[in-house]
Amino acid sequence: MTSLLSQLFPILYGAAFVLLLWQAFRVMGQGFRAVPRPGDAGAAATDPGSRAGDRTGRLTIHPELLDADGQLTQEDLLTVRFSGDNEQPAFPADPN
Repeated sequence: MTSLLSQLFPILYGAAFVLLLWQAFRVMGQGFRAVPRPGDAGAAATDPGSRAGDRTGRLTIHPELLDADGQLTQEDLLTVRFSGDNEQPAFPADPN
């Protein structure tokens, strides 16, 4: 029984390795096919580099800036400002 397992294990190990290697190449191939290449049929509509998908100069409005009527909100917006290099460092004893 032990000799049978010692002979069968390398075969099973090799088969599992080949199966997983084949699966990895298959998944990578799907990823490579997802990227449109110049000259691919139908790539002009989905390719961001093509003139049809070019958004240069177009304004994007985020939905959270719209009110219930779909117009830009006139409310004051809460903003967060992170300190930069041009400000004085704050010290614990500083009253400000």
